[in-house]
Formats: sequence, C-alpha cells, structure tokens
Amino acid sequence: MDFDFSPDQQAFAIEVEAFLDANDDPDVFDPTRENMAQIVDTPKRRALMRRLGEQGWLGMTWPKEYGGKEGEGIYEYILNEALAARGGPQIGKGVGIIGKTLIAHGSEFLKEEFLPKILANEVEFAVGYSEPEAGSDAAAMKLKATETSGGWILNGQKTWTTSAHFAEWYWVGARTDPDAPKHFGITLFLVPMDHPGITVQGIMTMGDERTNDVFFDDVFVPDEYVVGELNHGFRYISQALDLERFTMFTFSPVKQRLDLLVDHVRNATRDGEPLRDDPKVRSRIARLATTAEVARGMGLRVVDASMRAESEGGNPPTMEASEYKLFTTEFSKRLADASMDLGGPGTQLRVGTEEAPMAGRAESTYRYTVLDTIGGGTSEVQKNIITRRGLGLPKNF
Repeated sequence: MDFDFSPDQQAFAIEVEAFLDANDDPDVFDPTRENMAQIVDTPKRRALMRRLGEQGWLGMTWPKEYGGKEGEGIYEYILNEALAARGGPQIGKGVGIIGKTLIAHGSEFLKEEFLPKILANEVEFAVGYSEPEAGSDAAAMKLKATETSGGWILNGQKTWTTSAHFAEWYWVGARTDPDAPKHFGITLFLVPMDHPGITVQGIMTMGDERTNDVFFDDVFVPDEYVVGELNHGFRYISQALDLERFTMFTFSPVKQRLDLLVDHVRNATRDGEPLRDDPKVRSRIARLATTAEVARGMGLRVVDASMRAESEGGNPPTMEASEYKLFTTEFSKRLADASMDLGGPGTQLRVGTEEAPMAGRAESTYRYTVLDTIGGGTSEVQKNIITRRGLGLPKNF
C-alpha cells in the first residue's frame, strides 16, 4: 500500500482545512474533550455537520443510488481526521455505523426514511448495545423483545448510551429468541427516543462527559423498524463495531498530544537543566514518536483494507480494525502516562489552567484515555478477536 496521499487527496485535504478555517468556532471545536469531541450534541455542532452535508462530504463512499458518490474511503479518512484534529464533531456514527448497515441490510422503507436525513444531518442517533450484564460481551444482552400484533414490545435496560439525552432515534439490539445461543436470537431495532416508554437517566464519567442509562417499559416497535433479518442482529452489530473501532478512535488527536509533549520537553527545564538534554527523556520521546508512526500506518492499513473489501463486496476488515484500535488506544494511554511523568506535578492541574504544563491538557488526556480502551470493545476483546480471526487460535486455547 502507498502511505502518501495522491495529488487529488492532498487537494481535498487543503479544501477541508479551508472549510474548517472558515467555520472556526470555539463552541464547536474543543480538542480538550478528547475522543468525546466527536459527538454532535449541540445546535452549533449540528449546524456544522449540515454544512458538511451541503458540501457533499457526508456519505462520500455510499452508492450513488442512495445519494453518495461511491468515492474511496481515504477521503472520509482525511475529513474525519481533520475534524478530530480540531476537536470537532465527526461523521462516524450516522454515516458509518447506521448508514452503511442500513444500505447493506435495511429494508427499502428504512432506507427511504433515514438515509436522506443522515446525508443532510437532520437526525442524530444513540447506539444501544451495552447492558449492566453485557458490556464487553455484547452478545450477552438481555433487553427483551416480545412479538405482538404488528411489531414488538421491548422491556429492559441499556447502559453507557452516550447520545441518548439528545438523539432522536435509538439504534438498539434486543433479544428476540431467548432460547437461541447468545450470539443468535438478537435483532436490531430503530426506536424514537421520545417514546413515552423510554426513560433516560444521566451518568457522569471520569472524563466530565455525560453518558446514560436507558430504561424500556413496554416500548412498542412496529415491524417496519426492524433492521434486517430477525435474529441476525449480532452479525450486523459485529460489522458495525468494526467501523466504530476505526472511525471513532482517530489518530490526529493522539498526534496532537504527542506534539504538545514534544514542545514541552523542548522548552522545559528540570533543576536548571534543559529537559531535552536528559538521555532518558530523549529515549522515551523517541519511542513515543516511533510508536505514533506505527499507529498512523496501521490506520491507513485499515482504510486500504476497507476500500478493497468494499470494491470486492466484502465485510469491513475485522482483524485490522481490532489491531488498530488495540494498538492506538493502548499507545494513547502510554502517551498520557509520559505527559504526566515528564510534565511533573503541575500536570495534575485541571485542563485549561494556563500556568500548568501543556495548559493542563495532560490531566484531561490522562482521564479520557482510560475510556478509549473500553469503548467499541475493550482491549481484552480486541485481543480475543485478533487471536481467533488473525492467528486462527481456538476460543479457549
């Protein structure tokens, strides 16, 4: 694969940066929110995404019959990384997880209702897989879906649903066949968040962000809002998670944090001596910089594998996505550790404290990066996927 962008791709990157410069707004772009900056949770952020839609940049890889351009995935990568570098909302959830799943498996009814809204950014989704007893093991979900005349009745609870307090629709998995093995008998539904049987309760995280518990009390879902085939939902969820592991854990914020640390080491002193002259510090920075380049290359490898899979009509690249997610989020934690170590005691000051090393960014990074190794499947889950699908090892080797 080629790690350099073509002239057309470079031109697109310049066009994106010019667009972002023209739409710069501190209420929209906030890199200190780290990975949570991706969510489209305010009117101004939604307005920016609508302008992206007007540019024709949402759904660039979708088939033309659904409003896309059938473009190469590298252009979505360039756009998403540029947004992430500024701490802006990103395109991963609606365009990638929901949109691409509906294109592949949704009914014509669902495609007609939701795909145009996604391209125009007229709808926001919450994604509901996790439950109190089904976190990393999403197949253990127990949210009960009981068949009734014309649809299904949902009862139970979801948790860690980040967007539930502002989204209009819930993309949710439920168990439709309790007697089937746990990886079977799960079905995906689309449910309006304003349904009277849905209750949303906020949970504040260690990253100062809100996620949610969501409770279902006799929530009726018409048959028309079943996604794909009954009892095949976990297969769709697995494919969507491959997209999430890549599109929602972008590289550019990691590189930005590395650059901040390098700038600090370049200018800081310790006991009157330049920190940059300490051989142990130099060695640690060199290892971090080298590892960052590996993470960047792994991300491009996922893009390349995704484009090949799409051209051949295959599924998203499971193993490559898991390798990237595992490697990059674990590296991000090591980078956070290094920022705290090399920045000294002042790094414990809260983000935004101007007199703190790196303006307090190390403190917020340290808290947020723990969450990154959990969302989209924990590091342990990624290791299991790699050993089974990549190395061919049995489940309980």
